[in-house]
Order: sequence, then structure tokens, then C-alpha cells
Amino acid sequence: MVRIGYPRLDLVATWTADDFFELDPEQRQEFQKRFARFHEWHRYEQLPDYAAFLAQTKRRIETGFTRDDALWVTDGLKTRYRTLVAYGADDAAAMLMTITPDQLETLRQRWETTNRNFVREFRLEASVEEQRRATGRRALSRIRDWVGHLDDAQERQILAWAAELPLVHGLRHEDRMRRQREFLQLMSQRGDPRRFSEGLRHFLLDWEDGRDPAYDKLFNEWTDRQADLYAAVYRILLPHQREAVAERLQVYINDFTYLSRRPSAQAAAAQR
Repeated sequence: MVRIGYPRLDLVATWTADDFFELDPEQRQEFQKRFARFHEWHRYEQLPDYAAFLAQTKRRIETGFTRDDALWVTDGLKTRYRTLVAYGADDAAAMLMTITPDQLETLRQRWETTNRNFVREFRLEASVEEQRRATGRRALSRIRDWVGHLDDAQERQILAWAAELPLVHGLRHEDRMRRQREFLQLMSQRGDPRRFSEGLRHFLLDWEDGRDPAYDKLFNEWTDRQADLYAAVYRILLPHQREAVAERLQVYINDFTYLSRRPSAQAAAAQR
């Protein structure tokens, strides 16, 4: 699915941008042109790095996945996100400079929908017990995606561990709302293109800035406890489940390696 879907990522990106802003034909064409440049860079410059990153992750899993390994993966994902933003921020600023007041209103309406979905997904209006159950179900689902079937004892243990995680999502929701307000404030500064571009880059790269101290403290605790959870889960996995994780990583490594080849190299590889 990665090999099929990734070359068509431009269609998904255009659909997503259009869904949030209802782009006009000229904006849509400009977005496609800029995203095509970004996509080509990402494919041939970043996918090899992703393959190498996953290969290191696979080696760590095969030698015993620890809390430090989980934190290393988290830091690696943050680093790669910032690389994407640093490359694409100027194109994003140029596109956002063209957004009209009506399109900003469309964005606000889409945010209202995503915010309601967030509250529903994490059961933020329900009891603490129900919020913990929702957290446990999400953790269990993610782990099943990677390891396959879990026996009853494993599921009970994972749910018990997940129930002890800090309930961070209420404050996370408030922080999402803060970020949305900051973005709209930033959009009001587009009369000064240089200031706006610099502000957008900071907004995207340094998303922790401006967090409520209580949320920042709880989020960091949650990150640490998540790392403990995944290390503990690894210890109770059976050999075939650990192999399933390694095999899935290898599939992604193979896909990223294949997709990062230039078309002529892909054709040669397919003939082997």
C-alpha cells in the first residue's frame, strides 16, 4: 500500500488542502506546483533517511527494546518532522498569503469538526474512568497493529498499564485550541510578508513555545510513561510477536528504499 499510495501523495495533499480551505482553481494549481517540488525532494532526499532510521529501530528491537529506545524513536520522529517544516515553510507561507477571509472561515468550520471529533475520540466529556478506558483501547489497538493477535493475559496487562498513564488529552485539547487561535492571529499579520514568513516558521518548528506550564509538565511525564509502557509491552511479547514487529519494519524499509530510487533504478530492480 505504501508503494501504491506514496506516488499519489500529491492527490491526497491537494484534497486535504482543498477540504480545509476550499481553494480556487488558481490556488489549487499553485499548490500542486509547489507540492510537486516538495514531494520530489521528500522522495529522493528523505525516504533514504527514513529507511536508515527504521533499520536502526529494527536493530534496537531485535536486541531488546528499552525505554531509552522508545524515547530515541520519539526524538527521531520529531527531528524528521522539523526537517520537513524547515524545507516547506516558505512555500507554505507563500500559499497562505493568498488565503481569503472566506477561506479562513472555512478553516474555522473544519476546526470545529475536528475539535468535536477529538473530544469524542478521547471521551473528554465522560468520566475519568471512561477516559482511561478510551486511552487503553487506543493503546491496545496500536499495539495490535504491529504485533498481531494478543492473548487475553497480554491484553489485560496492557490495559492495566495504559490505565496508569497520565490523563493528558484534556490539556492537550486546550493546547490545540490555543494553537488554532495563534495561527489565526498569525494570519492577520500577512500585511508584512517577511514577518509573516518568519512567524509561520517559528509557529511550525517550535510548537512547544507558549504551552501552559502545567500541560508541558504533564505532557513530558506522559511521554516518559509511554516509553515505559512500550518497553514493558515488548518484554511480554512472544517470539513470533516480536518477529512480526521486525518484519513489518522491514517491509517499510524495503518500500522506502524502493520508492527513493530514481525511475530507471526502479525499473532495473523490478527486472531482477
